[in-house]
Amino acid sequence: MLILGMTLLPARGQPAQKPDTSRSWKTDLIATLSATQAGFNNWQGGGVNSLALSTGLNGEARRTNGRWAQKHTLRLTIGVVKQDTLDFRKAEDVIRLASNLSYQGEGFFSLFSPTVAASIRTQFAEGFNFDKDPIFEKNPVGAPRKPPVKVSDFFSPAILQQSIGLTYDPNHWFTQRIGVAAKETIVLIERLRVLYGVDPADAVRFELGMEAVSELNREVFKNVRYKSTLGLFASFNKPETPDFLWENLVNMKVNAWLQVNFEFVALLDKDLSDRFQLKEVLAVGISYALL
Repeated sequence: MLILGMTLLPARGQPAQKPDTSRSWKTDLIATLSATQAGFNNWQGGGVNSLALSTGLNGEARRTNGRWAQKHTLRLTIGVVKQDTLDFRKAEDVIRLASNLSYQGEGFFSLFSPTVAASIRTQFAEGFNFDKDPIFEKNPVGAPRKPPVKVSDFFSPAILQQSIGLTYDPNHWFTQRIGVAAKETIVLIERLRVLYGVDPADAVRFELGMEAVSELNREVFKNVRYKSTLGLFASFNKPETPDFLWENLVNMKVNAWLQVNFEFVALLDKDLSDRFQLKEVLAVGISYALL
């Protein structure tokens, strides 16, 4: 990175003034690449040849201007896996964007900051079910399709949420936000809408309710950082079955460019399934700081 600029020197006899950095952006952007390979030839214990590749971008931008503070986060991940004679299949696919703007007031509002927040999550590529036809199970019309059956794609679905409320920020590693929220579930592909609780005649399901988000980001040991986000959304017309999304990431830095990541995600959305959806990813790879 090349930076060009100029420096104004103070007049002789006058002390140099410290630059005002309160309005400057603080940014982080990390690129990651990881791979896992296993091969077997005449191996008595058995095994399956496999190759897994994934890449991603993780970024954050923060700025404080007077009493106003804003934060924007980005997460992009795409991964594929190949086992034995099977073709490459998608293993991980995430697009996550989130922003919030908060006001640091006085008195009560110095502890509980009024906050406006918004987020979106979707995916890059189409996804398939290789075991069965879940569309037929939801809507048994005609005959079931032979697997693999397409079950998702870009903006099918996409989950958008907007909220206005209060943020409790007692220290630099934990925040709690609660407020009134709107949630939109978008499914652009009509035949997939039945899988995500969207009316086949509409592309969007709109819900209004309450949202609570807890975020923890702390270095628990040297070079080991734990990030956790717990999000709850309770629709006003279905308060007894709130949506639950718990995301956990443990990042372990071996050195400046090599790292180990462990991710665990639990999702419960009764519009999609009555059971918990779980995801676990363990990756060893390289990382590079772009910003």
